[in-house]
Amino acid sequence: MLMIPQVHQSPPTTQTFISAEKSLPKPFVHGTGAEGNVNLRRPSLLCTKQNTSARVRSNGRTTPKALLSDIIKGIKANVKGIVTVKTTIGGLLANVDIEEGLDDVTDLLGRSILLELVSAELDPKTGKEKSTIKAYAHKTSLLDLGDVKYEVDFEVPKDFGEIGAILVQNEHRSEMFFKDIVLHGLSNTVGPLLFSCNSWVHSKYDNPQKRVFFTNKSYLPSETPSGLKRLRQEDMISLRGNGQGERKRYDRIYDYDVYNDLGNPDIIPDHKRPVLGGDEHPYPRRCRTGRPPSVTDPESESRYALLFYVPRDEDFSEVKTVNFGAKTLYSALHALVPTLEGILIGEDFPHFTAIDTLYDEGIKIPPDSDKKGILKNALPRLVKAASDIDDAIQFEPPETMDRDKFFWLRDQEFGRQTLAGLNPYCIQLVTEWPLKSNLDPSIYGPAESTITTEIVEQEIGGFMTLDEALKQKKLFMLDYHDLLLPYVDKVRQLDDTTLYASRTLFFLTPQGTLRPLAIELTRPPIDGKPQWKQVFTPCWDATGVWLWRIAKAHVLSHDSGVHQLVSHWLRTHCCTEPYIIATNRQLSSMHPIARLLSPHFRYTMQINALARQLLINAGGIIESTFSPDKYSMQISSDAYAKQWRFDREGLPADLISRGLAVEDTSAPHGLKLTIEDYPFANDGLLIWDAIKQWVTNYVNHYYSSASQVESDVELQAWWTEIRTVGHADKKDEPWWPVLKTPEDLIEIVTTMVWVTSAHHAATDCFFLLCKYFFGSIIAYAFLPLPRLHALATAVNDIGWR
Repeated sequence: MLMIPQVHQSPPTTQTFISAEKSLPKPFVHGTGAEGNVNLRRPSLLCTKQNTSARVRSNGRTTPKALLSDIIKGIKANVKGIVTVKTTIGGLLANVDIEEGLDDVTDLLGRSILLELVSAELDPKTGKEKSTIKAYAHKTSLLDLGDVKYEVDFEVPKDFGEIGAILVQNEHRSEMFFKDIVLHGLSNTVGPLLFSCNSWVHSKYDNPQKRVFFTNKSYLPSETPSGLKRLRQEDMISLRGNGQGERKRYDRIYDYDVYNDLGNPDIIPDHKRPVLGGDEHPYPRRCRTGRPPSVTDPESESRYALLFYVPRDEDFSEVKTVNFGAKTLYSALHALVPTLEGILIGEDFPHFTAIDTLYDEGIKIPPDSDKKGILKNALPRLVKAASDIDDAIQFEPPETMDRDKFFWLRDQEFGRQTLAGLNPYCIQLVTEWPLKSNLDPSIYGPAESTITTEIVEQEIGGFMTLDEALKQKKLFMLDYHDLLLPYVDKVRQLDDTTLYASRTLFFLTPQGTLRPLAIELTRPPIDGKPQWKQVFTPCWDATGVWLWRIAKAHVLSHDSGVHQLVSHWLRTHCCTEPYIIATNRQLSSMHPIARLLSPHFRYTMQINALARQLLINAGGIIESTFSPDKYSMQISSDAYAKQWRFDREGLPADLISRGLAVEDTSAPHGLKLTIEDYPFANDGLLIWDAIKQWVTNYVNHYYSSASQVESDVELQAWWTEIRTVGHADKKDEPWWPVLKTPEDLIEIVTTMVWVTSAHHAATDCFFLLCKYFFGSIIAYAFLPLPRLHALATAVNDIGWR
């Protein structure tokens, strides 16, 4: 038991005590007064029955027991903690049962949350960690937006040292989302001490392990305060798991697995899909869920759960402001595709003018259907209006259609969208002639393209020769030939769909716009028939005009598929997931690079999990709407194997690799663009420079030399794991950047931030995807809807092979 401090019998000391007594302010009974004033409570161990009448004698006089508080105050500081817990829809709904009553009792007893203050310093006498200071937080009030406030009082000894972490144990039966913890009244800090949590804390009944939150101050591993080293290491170990068992919803474990859960052969045998990840189908790794294997296909993981596991803090579905959007989008995807499929693919879509009804008359929905409300509320940028009278949903026409109803037919728009549309990532400079394939000619036929010099010079006659166009960098190309040709035969064996490989050649006009010159469609040798190739060019006769338009439709079909499968899904979602996993496994939450990257990674893993459920899965939206059907994800895997390189994911390197820019120190951003009016590059380089400048300042603040980068064990383990585990199928590639200097780190981190922010924003948005398919260029993009019999009939009637 703590003994009452003895007071020395010396006049100076007595005078000091008396002076302190006279100036002691009156304690607050409840709450907090001015900043810095907190509840003045006697230490509980002194407020016992035998001590209630204690007195201290000094020079023959009796000092009142209130003076003891002043004495103890010189040894301990009263610290008040404010814990803010975010109210969530999931929490409110989940607790409407017996657990709610139990948690209310816990709150009533003032034992809702157990907090432990951790000193950043070791005990100077023993060299061991100091004992934590424990106290229970009690619920006090509701804050704005429904957040709940908990308060806690600590008595912190003056020699406790700097507080570096807080251990938290949730005494409720249900999880809680901690927004932040603020400590007031610390004598060794200027102002309050903030812990930004933004994290779910599991119930101790689910997992007895306590959560640790570090202060907002960042530390490199070598600079970690001695009292926090063990906690720093143990926290990372807990996030890695042991690779065993199925993950529970409340887990925070990050681990790797291949994409072996895209099919569900136990329900539909035809939905068996190959494993993506490995020698046969190289692919980045996803987060491991640990579900048992499929019964009918041991290589596949079962899909029995409604929602796929992601580490708890990656799941946004329970956060109040995001919960509605995520679950509504989930419902909207289910409602949107069957609704549009039934209208556009059925007998009610016999001709082009039927497209206009999407905007003029809308889609008729049965009065008792619940789909109208979902579409109207979930897709406000896509749906213009919903009539309660005739139960019709109208689509919002694009601005370009308002100006020119037939703009989508024009070659100018075809060229413009190549630079300023949804997929500005694939246009590339033509540097070699003639155009050739890299595929095996013994399997796929002759490699040389049938787009000849004569065809090109006929189309650009009067401007320059082909050789001049090549030298002046005037020829550009969309080349989907080698990516798609291996799948043409496979796709043609499926019902109600077709596929060609394509090359599209453009000429850069003196006005700086792209003019399409020629489109080559290719079919490999099939069933004893030789390779078939045909070149289509702009034409004036009726048959030639429609052949040219349908050829453009094929190209846009290919471009829309590559946009979603490669530019968007693969490069910004799929390839990013290993970065997120490695960051949480190898970088402590107090590491400065982890704190820099965290906002850019937020929610990506949850979106990826939703994509595996609805978008990229067997029979999902991608397979239902894209021409390659069941082979769509294999094409994404091929693109990863043939095209993806980390060192070309940054914008400048990407532009240079495609011939869209060259290095020029005298030009803005150090690059001279090959096409001056290239909105994606012009705007993107401004953003790239801003990101890089911010990252440079940030990295240089923590790393002043190469030795600091090389000696950072967490950082080196992080970069090694990204390369050798997260992207294991490319671990031996020579193009991976090294990580030895601050400059190396700046380039790596800037690339990650660029891909997850600006690059992602340029390709993202479900609404734009919908508009792509069902909006302004639907007459081009309807080809990805494989069961549009009207087009198939038209193609057969004009004699296409």
